[in-house]
This record gives sequence, C-alpha cells and structure tokens, in this order.
Amino acid sequence: MTTPPLPPLRLFLALWPPPEVAAALRTRAQAWHWPASARRTPPERLHITLHFIGAVPAADVLALQEALDVPWTGCELLLDRAEVWPGGIAVLEATHVPQALGALHEALGDRLRERGLPVESRRYRPHVTFARKATGARPPAELAPLRWTAGPAYLLMQSLPGGEGYVPLQRFG
Repeated sequence: MTTPPLPPLRLFLALWPPPEVAAALRTRAQAWHWPASARRTPPERLHITLHFIGAVPAADVLALQEALDVPWTGCELLLDRAEVWPGGIAVLEATHVPQALGALHEALGDRLRERGLPVESRRYRPHVTFARKATGARPPAELAPLRWTAGPAYLLMQSLPGGEGYVPLQRFG
C-alpha cells in the first residue's frame, strides 16, 4: 500500500513584529472606526508580507527553504499611512520602502522565480493589514507614524487551512 502524498502547503514570507511593535500595532488598529462588516486581523497575526508564495507541494518545501536564505541586515521602517485600499482592505502602510527592504524583496522574488513560483508584479508596498471587508472603515484623524526596526530576521510561514492561523516553518537571519 502506498502512502498518499501530503497536501500542498500555503506559504508566505513575512516580517514579524517584535513585542513592542506588535503592541503598538494593536493600539493603532483599535483606534480605527470599524464597520460591522470588517473582518479584523487577529492581533497575533499582524505582520508585513514580503511575498505571498501560495500552494507548494510538501515534497518541495525543504529545497525552497534552502533557496530562500538571503543575507539581510535589517532596516528602519516607518509605517506612516493609514487607509482603506480598493476592495475594503484596511492597512497601515509605509509610504517609503527602505533600500535594504526593497533589495531583500527583490532578492527573494528572484529566488522564487528561479524555482518556478509566481511573484507579484505590482510595486511592493510594505503594509500591515488591519482588516478585510472594511469598506467604510476610518482611521483616527491623528495617527502617529510607527517606527519598526525590522530584521535581520524574516520568516517562511505556513497559512493553515480554514483560516486557523499561521505556523512559522523557517526563520532566516
């Protein structure tokens, strides 16, 4: 009898906030005025996505982990714009992409392409998603920019089926 193959893993690369930044993100998210329709991101899931990878066969994950180890020293990131994007996605965004973060994003994109994985073609906009289905949400009138000393670590994360949360698979840096 043969063992059935494991299901593919849904993966993404992310910057995860240290505790003090996570607390500041929670405070800023709580300051918004949310419509009843808003699906707010649970506080423990707030992060900045570097690349959404999508479904990867379980058998390919180890080789992918080896390919995604890119040297990075980190950077200072300023999250300074709160807005609702088209489609009702409420975010806290960096209006400026630090050179080091842009270089990491590009290098990781190159590694993903080399493995035949799709890479988003739109301009990279580092942001934290506070909610989805949030059309009509309003950020506070005064919102202090949030400084985040990001890195040098970044994570390969698995998104669990059914929205059950995230599991770190690999810490780089």
